[in-house]
Amino acid sequence: MLPFDLQEIERPRVLRLAEGALANDARAITGAINPRSRGGPHDFSSEGDYWWPDPWDPDGPYVRRDGLTNPDNFVGHRQLMFAMADDVAALAAAFRITRDEHFAAAAVHHMRVWFVDSATRMNPDLRYAQSIRGVTSGRGTGIIDTVHLCEVALAIETLRESRALSGAYNEALTAWFRDYLAWMRTSPNGIEARDTPNNHATCWTLQASAFAHLTGNTRVLRDCRRRFKKVLLPRQMDHDGSFPRELARTKPFGYSMFHLSVMAALARLLSTRRENLVTYAGPDGRGVLLGIEFLLPYLVDKTTWPYPRDVMHWNDWPVRQPALLFGALAIGRKSWLELWHRLDPDPVVAEVRRNFPIRQPVLWMV
Repeated sequence: MLPFDLQEIERPRVLRLAEGALANDARAITGAINPRSRGGPHDFSSEGDYWWPDPWDPDGPYVRRDGLTNPDNFVGHRQLMFAMADDVAALAAAFRITRDEHFAAAAVHHMRVWFVDSATRMNPDLRYAQSIRGVTSGRGTGIIDTVHLCEVALAIETLRESRALSGAYNEALTAWFRDYLAWMRTSPNGIEARDTPNNHATCWTLQASAFAHLTGNTRVLRDCRRRFKKVLLPRQMDHDGSFPRELARTKPFGYSMFHLSVMAALARLLSTRRENLVTYAGPDGRGVLLGIEFLLPYLVDKTTWPYPRDVMHWNDWPVRQPALLFGALAIGRKSWLELWHRLDPDPVVAEVRRNFPIRQPVLWMV
């Protein structure tokens, strides 16, 4: 075992973020309106990032330009959700480290406004996420927009140890995630996201796992463990540890890091006392550790990256890769831990933050 105390290492950073969160007003989905959405004020809405007006048909359906974000598309709800999730996660992590009830109370307040209060709550579905003008009012692809809620679910589990999360609010928050999990598992959009052959399926499974963990749904957790071993690794990882579908994108470096982050977090969350899925490898060796080995040289020195450079945000990567932390703790690899600690834990670029959903590793030590 490594001589390593994550809470002590993270304490200064977490407390700085939590103190900032104490000063922030609670966000509500009703704080922004997408005039093009078919949903109401409580329905989450977003528009597909890589969709643009057709230069040959300006009034017609939008067309896709992979990797190039259209700054005119609506992302207001996404920004509000990410800010709420960041604050809740930081406050919950601060409570875990200090046991200071002020942090817990603030986190509960943020969640009450977003998930519970009738005037401001978000409806527990994503029917109108990542719509495309002239094409669709919402897609399964949109479910990736709530991957940041995984840390909110973990925060609720931590805050159950506080006085601030009363029985009534605990029940209301848990019910919201129970309803959202049911929608993810049964709706056409949810099934579409679950069955994609790329990072969207991994993000679906991470969310299903986090929300099932919160709600005590052992059947869904068992299915997610099976899906991790039998579907995600064989379908998405190559024999060298790479993710071929991510390497084929116009932002192969960023997508590879994002996918490995989500895969490692999924393995961490689904591990049990009997089985560590971070160290799991299939019959042909594919697993999280192989993925780390593939990406490691380029996290150390990205100038050695042998694939095309990302069309956007090449200079903004890498950031603190949670797979390094989870892998190091699993097998005692000090050099991985040191690299994790050197990388930037709090990027400011919006696109990087969107693809960096594991922000408070203290909460993942379940």
